[in-house]
Amino acid sequence: MEMAATQKLACFRLPPLPTIKEIIKLYNLRAEKQLSQNFLLDMRLTDKIVRQAGNLKDAHVCEVGPGPGGLTRSILKAGAADVLVVEKDTRFIPGLQLLSEAAPGKMRIAHGDILTYRLERGFPAHIAQTWEDVPPNLHIIGNLPFSVSTPLIIKWLEQMSNRTGCFMFGRTRLTLTFQKEVAERLTASTGSRQRSRLSVMAQYLCTVKNCFTIPGCAFVPKPNVDVGVVHFTPLAQPQIQQPFKLVERIVKNTFQFRRKHCRRGLEMLFPESRRQELTEELLRSADVDPTLRPTEISISEFRALANAYSKLCEENQGLIDYDFREELKLRHQAKRQLENNRKGLNLHTTAEENVNDYH
Repeated sequence: MEMAATQKLACFRLPPLPTIKEIIKLYNLRAEKQLSQNFLLDMRLTDKIVRQAGNLKDAHVCEVGPGPGGLTRSILKAGAADVLVVEKDTRFIPGLQLLSEAAPGKMRIAHGDILTYRLERGFPAHIAQTWEDVPPNLHIIGNLPFSVSTPLIIKWLEQMSNRTGCFMFGRTRLTLTFQKEVAERLTASTGSRQRSRLSVMAQYLCTVKNCFTIPGCAFVPKPNVDVGVVHFTPLAQPQIQQPFKLVERIVKNTFQFRRKHCRRGLEMLFPESRRQELTEELLRSADVDPTLRPTEISISEFRALANAYSKLCEENQGLIDYDFREELKLRHQAKRQLENNRKGLNLHTTAEENVNDYH
């Protein structure tokens, strides 16, 4: 079955090329620890990652951080018509150019940082589909450096919610690698130990599938953790119909005290002067049990909380901008100022007493 799938996806034959190991040696490439780079040299594994993306025949693909180009070869072999690789590290560009010359007209190289790169400019407008329609023939694939994987998926989830960036083309699918622990958090179900803020933010917007795990020993250099391959398909209808930032605020506050009852985190959404009153109103309106732990709250309950919070923000001017950290900071500043004033007063009194001693 595996062999048949491989043959089915091998739609384009690359000419003879140096192996990835030889490319690394040829260009004297070393994985940079500070960039959390790890090379995947086994083409059977890169082929397996690409299969998780689905049928790539004649597809447009953006590969994030191609490095020496192992995964890129598997994407080209799967029949992609147009592969845009975005690479931040200039050391990898010559090896990628060699691969580009072996696949004329099929591969483009962009030297840039994926966190700031404007992906929407990288593909033609005609491939776009309406959001409710089938996903466009556009895929994002990447063996992500660990340091960038979480900020990048959060950025893409926000763009998904706003239908900007690569999601201007419709429900663009993502196939990405993460540390195994992050992959488990992304797909964790309600009530599980791994359930987190990331689980809720990903699952209210996407169907998320933890495809398979790659052992750390398959990478060079070997990381201290295993790696999970995760596939994301944006939902035609997000499970929470509220702005991303509002949902993020609710979820972030809930999970900041993950071992306590959810009430403890939710009450920090409100100024101290009205904290008890508004927290009770939020929970009552959403019909959520205040003694639930954050990991026990379902997506539908988060939806009810987001809707109730949105209504409270409409009724209470300035509430949406409230930040309990700012209130705490101002209180500490006022306390410090009061202490300084007292010290100043004590010094002044002591100085007067010292002067009086001479009379």
